[in-house]
Amino acid sequence: MTVSIPELTGDYVLDPTHTRIGFVARHAMVTKVRGAFHQFEGTAHLDGVDPSKSTGRVVIKTESIDTGVEQRDQHLRTNDFLDAPNFPDITFRTTSVEAKSDTEYRVTGDLTIKDTTKPVSIDFEYTGNAVDPYGNLRVGLEGSVTISRKEFGVTWNAALEGGGVLVGDKVVLEFDISAIKQG
Repeated sequence: MTVSIPELTGDYVLDPTHTRIGFVARHAMVTKVRGAFHQFEGTAHLDGVDPSKSTGRVVIKTESIDTGVEQRDQHLRTNDFLDAPNFPDITFRTTSVEAKSDTEYRVTGDLTIKDTTKPVSIDFEYTGNAVDPYGNLRVGLEGSVTISRKEFGVTWNAALEGGGVLVGDKVVLEFDISAIKQG
């Protein structure tokens, strides 16, 4: 059973077991490294009648970064990249939501990485809603945004012998969200 968009109005929490917060970065100028953060929490208030009244907040634990290679993950947790001991959280807090269509939304907010806060706009697609076997109303959203890691103080790199650098500046942040309505 699904409900109409106006009926979706309410407060939600991210379901961490069915949500993925990931990233893609260029490596050695020739390939891409993909990874995800496994520890995060998020809340949202969705307004199905007036999406501009919707809000959201996500807190990601930097130490939970996982690319599938432990040595690389350990390096990403150091001051060369995320500096997890000193900056344990990456945060995003909405400042505005704009409906682009019935299923597309632009969510703008403040992204903070390593104590640097910059505005970013993430285009999300509403992928639907359903009541799960436990009676929970769930909504799905998918979105992504490309950021410059250097703008957030993540500047480490190494020159390659043939030219270029080891790590690209552009990082794609990916969001596959399943949120559960509360109350």
